[in-house]
Amino acid sequence: MNTSTPPDHGQRSAGPCTLVGAGPGDPELLTLKAVKAIGAASVLFVDDLVNEAVLAYARPDARIVHVGKRGGCKSTPQAFIEKLMIAAVQQGETVVRLKGGDPFIFGRGGEEVEHLQQAGITVAVVNGITSGLAAVSSLGVPLTHRQHAHGVVFVTGHAKPGDAGTNWRQLAATAHSVRLTLVIYMGVSGASHIEQELLMGLPAATPVAVIQNASLPDQRHLTTTLGELAQAIQAAGLASPSIIVVGDVIGSLALAAAHPDAVRAA
Repeated sequence: MNTSTPPDHGQRSAGPCTLVGAGPGDPELLTLKAVKAIGAASVLFVDDLVNEAVLAYARPDARIVHVGKRGGCKSTPQAFIEKLMIAAVQQGETVVRLKGGDPFIFGRGGEEVEHLQQAGITVAVVNGITSGLAAVSSLGVPLTHRQHAHGVVFVTGHAKPGDAGTNWRQLAATAHSVRLTLVIYMGVSGASHIEQELLMGLPAATPVAVIQNASLPDQRHLTTTLGELAQAIQAAGLASPSIIVVGDVIGSLALAAAHPDAVRAA
């Protein structure tokens, strides 16, 4: 049993700080714990993908600071966001960092926790429903199924500068042999490359779904095959934020046919 105490960095948190997952968009998918944390905050640092309706749970005098971060768009630098959070805590604020989805699934929550802890600040984390789960659930599709998928992999389609990124060929080979569902975040802009690489280990007929704005009233989706993925996305005009789901679970249910006419509001 680990009975060690946290290291003393010589500086204590002047006010609590909580990373809160706002879920995929639908405010009704917030957890009770998230609602309580949002309502207790004196300042909220809010990501671009957070639905404005979520902010209705903030107290009237709370300060709302939008620190947008969206793939392919101008974003607030991560280091600057962390400085703002640290400064607010040290000024005695009750801080909530509000993130779309879950803070620890492609939300850079781990980086923020590290920097806050280095400043002597204790951080709490409230999980949120990640868009990769909400997207397929909205179609009535499971991520795992005893007959179709023995596991699931969450993977990013967007590598940071200087990073080689995901080894799609190796991932495809593993997914094919083990029967895994692939859930790809931030993959629309690189769909052509992802398609070509995955085809090195998966059949062209592998079912695929692409879901944009999961859980929101303007959600749209298409179903297609891996061999037609990039073409189908372009024809349908789907864009970020979208989730790409690859695997037999998509074909396990009688979803729409594989062509652009399959795009429809959920």
